[in-house]
Amino acid sequence: MSSEIKHMSPLHNLMPRLLFGGICNPRKFLRTGFTALLALGLLGSAAFAGAGTPPVKIVAFGDSLTAGAGLRAKETFPGALEAALRNDGYNVTVVNAGVSGETAPGGLARLEWTIAEGASAAILELGANDMLRGINPEVTKAALDEILARFSGHGIKVLIAGMKATPSHGPEYKAQFDAIYPELAKKYDAPLYPFFLEGVAGVPDLNQKDGLHPTGAGVARIVQGIIPMVRTMLDQMGAQAIGSE
Repeated sequence: MSSEIKHMSPLHNLMPRLLFGGICNPRKFLRTGFTALLALGLLGSAAFAGAGTPPVKIVAFGDSLTAGAGLRAKETFPGALEAALRNDGYNVTVVNAGVSGETAPGGLARLEWTIAEGASAAILELGANDMLRGINPEVTKAALDEILARFSGHGIKVLIAGMKATPSHGPEYKAQFDAIYPELAKKYDAPLYPFFLEGVAGVPDLNQKDGLHPTGAGVARIVQGIIPMVRTMLDQMGAQAIGSE
């Protein structure tokens, strides 16, 4: 199949599928699929880098907002971010490690076999489904804490993409949930993009019909907002832009 085929999500039409998972593919299948995608990423990177320095590999680790529900591969967050960074001259590969319906505890469960071999950096985008399901913020925080600890143990630099709770769960829940990301960013001295959907959430023209997932234009807005922090992270890592020598 070509990259023009759209990624289908269990969230495509019905809200309950977002709230209660709706993922029918077993983790064994996901493990195999990610292995194949990582191999393809290596091949694509080799073509870009040629005989020079290997590309910096960034893992975009998240849920359907990362996976690109309802979008073509080039329109997804990882695809659009990689294209933008390469356009800026950075020799990078952005691996799409997003799974629709994923929660923070679910992400923790698959972390070790999802991390791309040779990955130097990651963008962590999880928590939206936890919030929508009303999962205790302490549970979400503990899972994200452990994910960050494991990334750190692998020597992988992480940019945290934060999420914010809707008012529907009440002010106490919102306060507890919203505090997760800045607290963990401080603990791990990690850069924080406060709200992954900044400038997109609640904007009809930038969201699909379900009102939850960004369109290609919405993803472009997300990339526009977050890319300065990604560039800074790459520069701090000593990543060189192509032709900068």
